[in-house]
Amino acid sequence: MYHDSRERAERRAGRVVGRKEALDRFPSIEPHVWTEADAQFPVRLPRGWMEQVEHPDDPMGLQALPGPGELADAPGDLLDPVGEDGRSPLPWIVRKHADRVLLLVTRRCHMYCRYCFRRNHTGPDDPDDAALAESLAYIRTSGARELILSGGDPLAVTDARLAHILDAVQDSIPIIRIHTRAPITAPQRVTEALVSMLRQRAPVWVIVHCNHPRELSASVLTALGRLVDAGIPVLNQAVLLRGVNDNVDTLAALCEQLVAARVFPYYLHHTDAAAGNNRFRVGVEEGLAIYDALSRRVSGVALPQYVIDPPDGSGKIPVSEWARRSRPGR
Repeated sequence: MYHDSRERAERRAGRVVGRKEALDRFPSIEPHVWTEADAQFPVRLPRGWMEQVEHPDDPMGLQALPGPGELADAPGDLLDPVGEDGRSPLPWIVRKHADRVLLLVTRRCHMYCRYCFRRNHTGPDDPDDAALAESLAYIRTSGARELILSGGDPLAVTDARLAHILDAVQDSIPIIRIHTRAPITAPQRVTEALVSMLRQRAPVWVIVHCNHPRELSASVLTALGRLVDAGIPVLNQAVLLRGVNDNVDTLAALCEQLVAARVFPYYLHHTDAAAGNNRFRVGVEEGLAIYDALSRRVSGVALPQYVIDPPDGSGKIPVSEWARRSRPGR
């Protein structure tokens, strides 16, 4: 995944921090851990992100840098933690709901978050032309009202390829959502040309992924503002992560700063139990207690929904409902 000429070019341009530089800066990371983790799930470090990392175990470092816990099995590990395998009628399509269809545009990302629920995906980085055409034909005849472009990161592909996908389905699908971490991990990707292309194809919603207020750097706020100023609705999905944002002060600051940036805090996801991400997991009862405190701390416009995507593939539900289902005697 993403070990290609584009990454080498970005390394030469200085936009990505290489292995030697990262290990020199953070000698507590053992080289064999990096090598083994990278073989399982790529390590890719945008320079703008890495400039904010103070040490490997701070909220920025944990999300981006490999750790030994990735290499060990843990109780509850799941290879398909949100039940997508059984809901995939085509290799690049996921269909959990009659009114929605999800297209995996690519498996490439600007940064591979170490807690990712799709970290165990294998296969080619991108659909070839035939696979993409087959997927777009399925979407056009699906009867769905919403198309979710996901990945990987949909903004890891070119503007031209993204425009091709949008143009191929817009007559059939009323609402399109682009789920992307790029405005946060690679804000330079949000160019005027990209924004203009999206604006011309409205209605397109952009759902970003920010977990900690330190991620909202000046360049990130510029990228988000560029989208919002163009009339493109922007929402945020965060993940509740041990050591990153598992306290009410951090979550309240994140939600309030997002609202100040005109981004609606849409979801707070309970961590999916993907193999390799055990160090990030927060228990359900602990998560509910944090969320209860958050609900009494921020206004309604700043309060996300706290949801879980169960491994049975049925789709997101409130964590409170999942907890009731899971308690003994239910």
